[in-house]
Amino acid sequence: MTVGEDVERLAASLADRLDAVTFTDLTTDQVTARLIDAVVDWAAERGWRVYRRAPSVLPLPPPMSAQQSVLDVACARPDGPPVVIEIDHGTRRRTWEKLLAEADAGRIPLWLRWGPGRFTAPPPPPIRMVTCEVTRRPDPTGRGRVHSRSPRADKLPPAHSVVRVGEVAAVELPLPPPKPPGASA
Repeated sequence: MTVGEDVERLAASLADRLDAVTFTDLTTDQVTARLIDAVVDWAAERGWRVYRRAPSVLPLPPPMSAQQSVLDVACARPDGPPVVIEIDHGTRRRTWEKLLAEADAGRIPLWLRWGPGRFTAPPPPPIRMVTCEVTRRPDPTGRGRVHSRSPRADKLPPAHSVVRVGEVAAVELPLPPPKPPGASA
């Protein structure tokens, strides 16, 4: 399997896993935490070593350039190169820079982009974007916005049976007797 095929397989697998993630009225930080948990579970189910807030190869920008940036999730796999995943609700150039630096270091970069849709800015190769669409509305308490995610609605309905269950016979229903002239309705 080539690295490109591996990236596509991993992205599709993660997207399938995210289809099952649902929540109601979470804050931005809570959604990000829920998605990080889902990614960690996805990776752990594959038997990978999983690291939250793992050090990145990319240093922080000045004045903190002596420190390393961190990745939301990093995974060590016994059967391939490491996988790194960043989870964001916006498009940040810094995320792309970090993931490109990780790719240059031999890691597979996945970008989990979540939000209300309109994911029009694709990341530069070899970063692979996995999307997670949510709805948002004003927080009823007046503190920003809250986000929700329902089960996927675009799944095909089950196939209908083509077997006839039984014959339907026409039944003539009796008509009510006519009302006498002058009777009220």
